[in-house]
Amino acid sequence: MAENCTRKLIVEICNANNLMPKDGQGTASAYAIVDFAGQRRRTKTKFRDLNPVWDEKLEFLVHDIGSMASEILEINLYNDKKIGKRSNFLGKIKLAGTVFVSAGAESLVYYSLEKRSVFSQVKGEIGVKIFYVDEEAAPTSAEQKEETAEEKPPEEEKPAEENKEEAPKEEEKPNPPPPESSNPQDAVAASTSETNPAPEEENNQPLANKEEPPTETAKDKAETGKSTELIINNLELRSLSGDHNRMGYDLVDPMPFLYVRVVKAKVANKEPACPLHAKIVIGTHSIKTKTQINRDWDQVFAFDKEGLNSSSLEVSVWTEEGKNEEAPSSLVESCLGTVSFDLQEVPKRVPPDSPLAPQWYCLESESETGNDVMVAVWVGTQADEAFQEAWQSDSGGLIPETRAKVYLSPKLWYLRLTVIQTQDLQLDLASEAKVRSPEIYVKALLGAQLFKTSRTEVGSAWNEDLVFVAAEPFEPFLVVKVEDASNRQSVGDVKIHVSSIDRRTDDKTEVKSRWFNLIGGENKPYAGRIHIRVCLEGGYHVLDEAAHVTSDVRATAKQLTKPPIGLLDVGIRGANNMLPVKTKDGPCGTTDAYVVAKYGPKWIRTRTILDLFNPRWNEQYTWDVYDLCTVLTIGVFDNGRYKGDKDVSIGKVRIRLSTLDTNKVYRNSYTLTVLSPDGVKKMGEIEIAIRFCCSSWLSLIQAYRSPMLPRMHHVSPLGPAQQDILRYTAMRIVTARLARSEPALGQEVVQFMLDSDTHVWSMRRSKANWFRVVGCLSRVASLVRWLDEIRTWVHPPTTVLVHGLLVAAVICSHLVLPTTFMYAFLILALRLRYCRRIPYNVESRLSYVDVVLVLGAGFYYIRHPRFRDDMPSLPINFFRRLPSLSDQIM
Repeated sequence: MAENCTRKLIVEICNANNLMPKDGQGTASAYAIVDFAGQRRRTKTKFRDLNPVWDEKLEFLVHDIGSMASEILEINLYNDKKIGKRSNFLGKIKLAGTVFVSAGAESLVYYSLEKRSVFSQVKGEIGVKIFYVDEEAAPTSAEQKEETAEEKPPEEEKPAEENKEEAPKEEEKPNPPPPESSNPQDAVAASTSETNPAPEEENNQPLANKEEPPTETAKDKAETGKSTELIINNLELRSLSGDHNRMGYDLVDPMPFLYVRVVKAKVANKEPACPLHAKIVIGTHSIKTKTQINRDWDQVFAFDKEGLNSSSLEVSVWTEEGKNEEAPSSLVESCLGTVSFDLQEVPKRVPPDSPLAPQWYCLESESETGNDVMVAVWVGTQADEAFQEAWQSDSGGLIPETRAKVYLSPKLWYLRLTVIQTQDLQLDLASEAKVRSPEIYVKALLGAQLFKTSRTEVGSAWNEDLVFVAAEPFEPFLVVKVEDASNRQSVGDVKIHVSSIDRRTDDKTEVKSRWFNLIGGENKPYAGRIHIRVCLEGGYHVLDEAAHVTSDVRATAKQLTKPPIGLLDVGIRGANNMLPVKTKDGPCGTTDAYVVAKYGPKWIRTRTILDLFNPRWNEQYTWDVYDLCTVLTIGVFDNGRYKGDKDVSIGKVRIRLSTLDTNKVYRNSYTLTVLSPDGVKKMGEIEIAIRFCCSSWLSLIQAYRSPMLPRMHHVSPLGPAQQDILRYTAMRIVTARLARSEPALGQEVVQFMLDSDTHVWSMRRSKANWFRVVGCLSRVASLVRWLDEIRTWVHPPTTVLVHGLLVAAVICSHLVLPTTFMYAFLILALRLRYCRRIPYNVESRLSYVDVVLVLGAGFYYIRHPRFRDDMPSLPINFFRRLPSLSDQIM
């Protein structure tokens, strides 16, 4: 598909707000210059307007669809120099290609203008819409030649005449006004915009000439299409192997596996329709392939080399004779021959080596001759490409419930329904006679979610917001019902397509309200009207975890997503000293353990190691990190689903990324504990290797300046009770969606990872929080005891010294605050390794520091609204991102 279409990036410059005056008269004449992939476009100039509105669409050609995510779009605002003395800079924004969305999913997004340098005076914001459109590519030159060869000679000259007629039309395009062209910078921009069509034609030309070389194979096309789909997917599931040239298993130990690939067989004296299967025997290990009539199996078997108890491998081919539907028990198997391999002579293969080519081997048999089997045998590791699809000896073979899988949480939105009022309701006559002024309320349903407004009289207005959680793909309809409170019967309802609801990313975009006709039923096609406003909120982050252990804080809208600041590599090495969870073959206990890790919307599940108390997984996974103050959650479970039972939790570990040093590998063992009615029980230890790689220290420092949650959580916050309800709703949606995967990620697993029971009261948590409060107030209690000892003369020298300090404080009151600061500074200095022995001199100006602090605090509290902001201050953001002792509470 990537070869049959071209992509255009559409940048719609809508408006700008609150720009910095630049012309000396309190205004500015702004225009925008947009740069993308070596192409430049320019908007018109809006004269003397600090809130200009352009509403212009600029088109750019995407040369390489696969690398669009790595491109940077830059928009610069300038003040037209013909109005002022020079062309002044008004601000700029830079957007990564990861925020571009397809046509139909775009929305108006406002970005704050950034400075070009430290001395730039910039303020305001710009509103833009950015999306891309895929169009069919122009026919290739070879196809054009074939078409023209089939046409008649008079018709061949017609395109040339049309081209001659189109050329003067392009030359007749109106030039910019003379005042604008007098500006050299504007003239350069205008000439660039005029010459843009020519580069576009040149850029389209290589796309048209792609089919001149020999055509690619179907496999290459499939790989190209697959990589393109990974890049343009809404869930941003893109490959990281192209960005990071390192091994994918450098945090874990290599595990040797014996790989046996059985491809097909050639039988000389058997009928073509005779069913065959191959059997592989290594000591006590015996496994056979699927029974095929066409004698083509192409199956791979992976045997854990440490569990082998033989030094030879035997591959035999068997035929099944006498098999029919009437007498299935009359099946007779006969061996066509056997080929043996010495495991000491098996070659070793380590990626990135190419796959080992299979070979034909003659089957040795006393009764049959001329039979061959195609087999490939090699020794590899878990990093082998064939490992994921191979039959695995340590995980039970080809059981789907024991295989390693990657899951993705659905993309969650907040759906806000504002119920304004109703008109012309057709109420039931019985209710009107029973109640003089009947009360009504509005009930809204989205899937299994149901919310109601308060009751009010007919004709009154509500102006209430009902917030739902919507998951992609959306539910088909949002049902809004008006019900009579006296008899709880429906007056009428309306169904709204969720996919057609408008989306917004901030509070500056006003969503238009609409009137909908209510349908009362078959006998009542019109039951009144309802006035509502509905939108999908993309500026929020839908929480499905507890706020203090969240793993993702990005806004739902893709346009607000910032580039990742680093990469998180997690190596799940193994577990030690695990206790039995269930019984097997009588009183014997066993554990079939696997690991689930969650960070952001990505869930991973390792393969299940059957019947081992010291399992070794040695699997490595990677996540993009968008915020450092997030938490990685790792849980260990006993697999019971492959036998029809539920999975049992063994323990859970949480790792806060802000406690990790960058580019450093941590290999630690964490204790697995589980709560039981008898108390906390240790279930074993899990060994994990983790590494956080940061691409830029500047982006890491800037993350501490910004608030953890998106802007809408502070500008239009949701109440604590409402936030809890929505979180549990989102948790149920994620649980239901992951349960629909194949194989399913169980409900008990998802709820354990997301802490679905945090709202339940617990004596253990109460005691833990009580001791936290006691520890916080212990210093105050120590101070009170110290004062009591001074008052009771327990230490007379200390009491005499306090008398002297009291006299000094009364006589020299202006030195109290400077002395306190100096005392605190000396304490901190003495605790340093390289402390200064000479204290700082006290200046006389510090005598007024108490007055300055009081005045500064007062002025800050009553500061002008111009210096206020809806977002939290920098110290508050920094303090909230610091690690907390709450991570150590179960």
